[in-house]
Amino acid sequence: MSSRTQPTTGARTPVQTAALLVGAVFLLVGILGFIPGITTDYDSMKFASHDSGAELLGIFQISILHNLVHLAFGVAGLAMSRSASAARTYLLAGGAIYLVLWLYGLIIGHDSAANFVPLNTADDWLHFFLGIGMIALGALLTRRTATGTRRM
Repeated sequence: MSSRTQPTTGARTPVQTAALLVGAVFLLVGILGFIPGITTDYDSMKFASHDSGAELLGIFQISILHNLVHLAFGVAGLAMSRSASAARTYLLAGGAIYLVLWLYGLIIGHDSAANFVPLNTADDWLHFFLGIGMIALGALLTRRTATGTRRM
């Protein structure tokens, strides 16, 4: 096999690199959510409630729980980027979770007690694009080639 389809030992595959980068971004977002100034109305942040008035970059409604979820997704991405199959699983499953979160955000009322994460319209649509993007990365970076070998 060529080095394109079967990297040398220790080299990262494209899907591993994608999972690593996605995980790093989630970690960064989770950390930024705890920094006043980057998070507006920081003093109104709740642990988990639709009443949390804090917004990351003044756009995305967040809470302590929301930030912790981002941190957990980041750690998972970094850990799962260690193998191609785990990286693929991270991207596909993570993308599916984000699409479910998108649907959840569309179905529940933003002022409802069920909106405990919390989510606003900007979060909903970000979750949609994250879900589609993660699934696309997981699928496209590991698709089968014409010879039947999997690109990992």
